[in-house]
Amino acid sequence: MVVRDMKANEIKGENFGVACVGLGYWGRNILRNLYELGLVKIACDINEDVINERKKQFPNVKYTKDIDDIVSSRDIEAVVIATPASTHYELAKKFLLAGKDVFVEKPLSLTLKEGEELVKIAERENKILMVGHILQYHPAVIRLKELISNGVIGKLQYIYSNRLNIGKLRVEENILWSFAPHDISVILDLVGEEPVWLSCFGGAYVSDGIYDVTLTYFEFKNGIRGHIFVSWLHPFKEQKLVVVGSKAMAVFDDLSKEKLFLYPHKIEWKYGKIPVAQKSDYEVIPVEQEEPLKLELLHFIDCVRKRKRPKTDGYEGIRVLKFLELAEDSLRRNYTEKSIRNQKLEIKDKNNNYFVHETALIDDGVEIGKGTKIWHFTHILRGSKIGEYCVIGQNVMIGPDVIIGNRCKIQNNVSLYKGVILEDDVFCGPSCVFTNVLTPRAFVERKHEFKQTLVKRGATIGANATILCGITIGRYSLIGAGAVVTHDVPDYALYYGNPARHMGWVCKCGVVLVSNGLVKGEIKEDRKIACGNCGSIYFYDGDKFHPVDEKL
Repeated sequence: MVVRDMKANEIKGENFGVACVGLGYWGRNILRNLYELGLVKIACDINEDVINERKKQFPNVKYTKDIDDIVSSRDIEAVVIATPASTHYELAKKFLLAGKDVFVEKPLSLTLKEGEELVKIAERENKILMVGHILQYHPAVIRLKELISNGVIGKLQYIYSNRLNIGKLRVEENILWSFAPHDISVILDLVGEEPVWLSCFGGAYVSDGIYDVTLTYFEFKNGIRGHIFVSWLHPFKEQKLVVVGSKAMAVFDDLSKEKLFLYPHKIEWKYGKIPVAQKSDYEVIPVEQEEPLKLELLHFIDCVRKRKRPKTDGYEGIRVLKFLELAEDSLRRNYTEKSIRNQKLEIKDKNNNYFVHETALIDDGVEIGKGTKIWHFTHILRGSKIGEYCVIGQNVMIGPDVIIGNRCKIQNNVSLYKGVILEDDVFCGPSCVFTNVLTPRAFVERKHEFKQTLVKRGATIGANATILCGITIGRYSLIGAGAVVTHDVPDYALYYGNPARHMGWVCKCGVVLVSNGLVKGEIKEDRKIACGNCGSIYFYDGDKFHPVDEKL
């Protein structure tokens, strides 16, 4: 049963004024409904020919080409905007600030920032702001929600939609922003949360930079997944939403007369290991035959009259904008290429057991050892070799031709340029810097002057430290945070300061045993020092420091 706030016959005759702005492709339908409800006082469009055509269809309405006629009218309480998406923000803002309640067709705006500003203005001015996500008011979608809440479909598993046509092509927004908001709105409402991951790819075939086809795949925290396929380069029109549950599948077909279908298919396991689909006849789910647009406008009017929050209010519009901007960002980053590359890496991962985050970029010719983890937005350039069980943090750049040993940890924002070699068990703190040219100039090519920097086994480079090229960092040495190292560092040495100086000696486990000439470890016979932490014993005579037994 469709729940309505007000009936059409309850609206007619009320002293209530609505303006319709934009009388073209979709605005014509909005004007028709408002006209039938007896509410439209002013209709506005910049095209004189469109106005003349609407005058014939809907007489006894004041028509204008000037927005200010609506802004200044005291008879207009609410405005319905059905203009191109690129104008939504400016018009909605203008009317809200003029003290009008606003219904704006999808999308609310073309940027999240603009959408958030409109919501703030509406709240500050105590005005109603509603977004035209019409499917939320479709009787079939409302019935579909009832099937889900009543457990008829079972646990939601996958939701996907196709919105395809060979229809009106646009140049002010791409197909993602033009077609997808309807399905995004419904899917977010059915799932009840926002996605935690998505990837989008597509193609621009008619107008350069304007995507005509996009496919967006997404996942939710609760395990539900889905995709949205939209195109205005399709040989026929299709508008379907498919919901896959553990008990049944439901199909909302907006172009079919019946609209909603239930498929109680089941998956049975033969011999305990072979899945076999058991198909069943579909069932037509009866829904009320009412025009969704009229129901949507009735809801808006009811919210205006009763001063209540619309179902698809500004915040719901913002959730859809967030989704759209994430998908748009995925398109811009060319995630298609990355996804293909990552799929190849995942195949390697099955054999070599290493992990590469989906946002990382791995060039061809890179070797990665088993157990290694490479995290967000890291780029490994060609020819680089990374050992086993390493951890490469976020936003790290390695290469080209860099060699990294086993069990190394490289923290966020570190760049390892050509010429750098890390032996096993090296730790590079956040944002530490390695150089490879002593006297760099932006306008002088000095690639032939790259100098090798060697960091030996077990050494630690502190956060924000800078290592000049051409030097060697000794085994198990410790470079303090912020240090600027300009010359070779002995094994087990403690260096810090700018420029870094030799300030003491450290144990293999990292504990400082000698600092500024003061012995901190336990004194043993024959100039030996024992580490109180791990028990390792070192020989120390003031100038020399080395473990008595390397087999610790």
